[in-house]
Amino acid sequence: MNNKLLMAHQVAGYPDNETALTAAKALIAGGTGILEVQLAFSDPSADGPAIQTACSSVLAKGYTVKDGLSYIAEIKKRHPEIPVFIMTYGSLVYRPGVENFVKQAHDAGVSGLIVPDLPFDCDEGLTAACKKYGMHNIPVAAPSMTEERLHKMATAGFKYIYTALRAGITGSRTVITDEMLSFIDKAAEGGSTILGGFGISTGEQSALLAPHVTGVIAGSVFVNLITNNYDPANPEESRKKIFEAIKAKAEELTAPLK
Repeated sequence: MNNKLLMAHQVAGYPDNETALTAAKALIAGGTGILEVQLAFSDPSADGPAIQTACSSVLAKGYTVKDGLSYIAEIKKRHPEIPVFIMTYGSLVYRPGVENFVKQAHDAGVSGLIVPDLPFDCDEGLTAACKKYGMHNIPVAAPSMTEERLHKMATAGFKYIYTALRAGITGSRTVITDEMLSFIDKAAEGGSTILGGFGISTGEQSALLAPHVTGVIAGSVFVNLITNNYDPANPEESRKKIFEAIKAKAEELTAPLK
């Protein structure tokens, strides 16, 4: 299982920047190979309760896209070796202008963009802008796609494809089936690097996915660890607990990938 990695998801600024940076440090210490940083959005189409709650908390504080990009820049300052992908939704990319958004992301140190509600073949110029700035647009493949459309995506020349193991929202536990693994294998037919996840929370699940993907994606499990261990009345002690909990979970998920 050489060259496998964990792509770990977090929400920028949740529950505050310093705690989020602690979580990022823990993820990296636990063996995470790519950080997927979500810019909070008020009307998500794929986020489950854990991530929705985190986004709502961040937005309630007035946290902006600019704040999120500054947060990512700080991650890159502290951990220049770790690739960072942004996950967000189309309106946040489109509002400032697609190329302008991509340039700002590039300037913050971002390597790739995941925008699940922008179709790969009708993306408002996102792929072209990413190529201009040396970044990757990472389309999302879902099991609800037709065979024809999945083939079209798989052979379109994308460096990475994000494969969602099931339809619906993130967070609830995913039972990995042969049908899911077959879907992933079809997404890989064009030679793209496959990142797969949706409800991944255990080393057992990671081990099942590992032969079929380059990157195992986990998100809500880490957001929940932050939520469950954070006490706003005692942030310093909370950060210590969060660091240990997240590092341990990342180590569990990365163990089958080594």
